Amino acid sequence: MLDRNLFTAGTIAAALFASAWPSATFAKGQEEFLSRVRQLTFEGRRSGEGYYSTDGTRLIFQSEREVGNPFYQIYTIDLETGDSARVSPGHGKTTCAFFHPGGRRVLFGTTHHDPQAKAKQKAELDFRASGKQRRYSWDYDEMMDIFTANPDGSDLRRLTTVRGYDAEAGYSPDGKKIVFSSTRSAYAENLTAEEKKLREIDLSYFGEIYIMNADGSGQTRLTQTPGYDGGPFFSPDGQRIVWRRFNKAGAVAEIHTMKIDGSDVRKVTRFDSMSWAPYFHPSGEYIIFASNKLGFANFELYLVDALGQREPLRVTEREGFDGLPVFSPNGNQLCWTSNATEEKQSQLFLAKWDHEGALAALGQAPRRKTAKAVGSPSVTEEDIKRHVAYLASDELEGRRTGSEGIRKAADYIRNELAAAGLKPLGTEAGSFDHRFEFTGGVELVKKDNRMILRGHTGEDHTFELDKDFRPLAFSANGEIEGEVIFAGYGLTKPGKLGVGYNSYGDLNVKDKIVMVLRYVPEDISVDRRQELNRYAGLRYKA
Repeated sequence: MLDRNLFTAGTIAAALFASAWPSATFAKGQEEFLSRVRQLTFEGRRSGEGYYSTDGTRLIFQSEREVGNPFYQIYTIDLETGDSARVSPGHGKTTCAFFHPGGRRVLFGTTHHDPQAKAKQKAELDFRASGKQRRYSWDYDEMMDIFTANPDGSDLRRLTTVRGYDAEAGYSPDGKKIVFSSTRSAYAENLTAEEKKLREIDLSYFGEIYIMNADGSGQTRLTQTPGYDGGPFFSPDGQRIVWRRFNKAGAVAEIHTMKIDGSDVRKVTRFDSMSWAPYFHPSGEYIIFASNKLGFANFELYLVDALGQREPLRVTEREGFDGLPVFSPNGNQLCWTSNATEEKQSQLFLAKWDHEGALAALGQAPRRKTAKAVGSPSVTEEDIKRHVAYLASDELEGRRTGSEGIRKAADYIRNELAAAGLKPLGTEAGSFDHRFEFTGGVELVKKDNRMILRGHTGEDHTFELDKDFRPLAFSANGEIEGEVIFAGYGLTKPGKLGVGYNSYGDLNVKDKIVMVLRYVPEDISVDRRQELNRYAGLRYKA
């Protein structure tokens, strides 16, 4: 185990490796818990999610660096020399690698066996070459399965074969069990219509925690809660599992622990934000995790005691991404993924960890209020930023009425109301929901939409649909014929002269077709325009 600086200058390679690292500033966290912060990996487009070997001499991690493959592959790195080597086959997608406690085997998720693996690589490369960009989101490929191998990549053995994303796996301390996450329930035959719809738009919703023997036998589901359960790891004594659980809307995740049989579930964080990637300190006394509590795209590292009895403590203080933290086996080092790089792309970082300082700080942290305690009525700037960031995010796609985005927004608001201790009042079946009907879409039937204007000479002029005219979506079906009357802006605002407004005056429009202008008059004051705008909607005019 490495309990000092982790790096020596015993060889020229090691000296060059250490001196090549630039220091990074992580503000408050560097002052309190972290020291000797260094960037570990530089190669490839990005790297991350590193886990230690039991003797602390190596890390296994994922990186986008394979020529011709835009997806992650699995590598190991020697912490003395800096030498790295690929473990995974080199094609397909991979993720979430972990060392067996004995050091003789590793496991990871991979799709290399997918017949379409190389075609998917080409499609992704073509997309990137086009210059287009997509919002980052994790891919729950149904061909992802868990494999084990020797640390050099030989003797590859498949452990999971069921359809669905199987990954995010880790060994128990004794090496006899593996805990992992799977979306296999998304492909069950007895799904409801709603669940089938969810499968098309959010596969992660079906993520659940499973446990199996190290040889892949005895696969057993541990969680049964709607929403994504994932990122599980064993506690140092092997008696509990720590993981993160998303709510149904997928907007909020909290850190939980449970016994390895799925019982005694404990919620150890209540941040009401996206808290994930938890990992126990080897002492078992506290958990480190990442959360965007302070901003939608700003992930920081936090500590919380193993029972969740005290408020979490912030470890890093830097705008950007800091996540996927892992302690070395001796508890004196921290490895995590950060975009504190020149290119703002994620790479692995290492730092010396102050365990005693962390224990002292946790002991002084405020005790967490019980669930029954009434929270502060104040609304902070932080709260507002968090709510607006999510409700205005690309994920909600504008929140159009009847869309999946508005459903997610409703789920988020419903969860926030419940978290604040509010209860439904005067709504159906004790729910926050109030259902209503609306027109979700209107189809224009070209052959049934005609507009003809007959002049005084009796000559007909036919207008073309979608070029000269278009029916309003809220209009009724029917056929109307009559004299056309022009009524200016078609405004009717109650009030006396100078306050009200009446475009109709003495016009007789009964049984006639009224033609009006949109909006409000242009040659009026700003204040007057604001007054009239309230009555200028097309529905109001109609």
